[in-house]
Amino acid sequence: MKQEVKSVAGKEIEVVQNIFDENDRIALETKETLENLGVYVVNIMGAPGAGKTSSIISMIRNLRGEKVYVIEGDIESDIDTVKLKELGIDTIQINTKGACHLDAPIIQNSLQELTIDKPGILFIENIGNLVCPAEFQIGEHIKMLICSAAEGSDKPYKYPLAFEKADVILLTKCDLKEFVDFDDEFFLKGIRGLNKSVPVFEVNAKNGQGFQQVATWLKNRIS
Repeated sequence: MKQEVKSVAGKEIEVVQNIFDENDRIALETKETLENLGVYVVNIMGAPGAGKTSSIISMIRNLRGEKVYVIEGDIESDIDTVKLKELGIDTIQINTKGACHLDAPIIQNSLQELTIDKPGILFIENIGNLVCPAEFQIGEHIKMLICSAAEGSDKPYKYPLAFEKADVILLTKCDLKEFVDFDDEFFLKGIRGLNKSVPVFEVNAKNGQGFQQVATWLKNRIS
């Protein structure tokens, strides 16, 4: 929120202006522009190391016949972008130089660098953070939250907004559950207290488990 102090009848009052208004306007413009190009946008959120890039790669392998574009958001480096380009995936890099999330103006500007030559799916990997990215629309159709078993089963309780805003949740690294004492019941109870109907998929990028179901869900959602 942005705050201004104005004087009215000799008294100072605080006027709170919602800084999200302009961001949301630009996000809507971007969404409409991409819809006209036949592009469906997925905003991928998650903590550092949750498996966001690995999940994107695994989904692409199961989205046979779909054209896929990727925007990679990081504070620094282009490690994931290099990896994706080596796989032949059309990818551009955004480095925020310290900002903890992507916003609509950043995405709108970055699209000038991305050549969209046919309809498809655009995955936008947000900055690794379970707080700020959930607050900002960036032109997406859905928010996909990636969280890993290694992070623990308490994350819905500690970072509720991300789970509340998610349209779909992927629980990654499920092969580590037994080693980190992951509590499935506690985890799901926390999610359902915030988001009663969000689908939750258990996946494993090492062996591909669960990603075919995610791809099918995504295709149905687009349809």
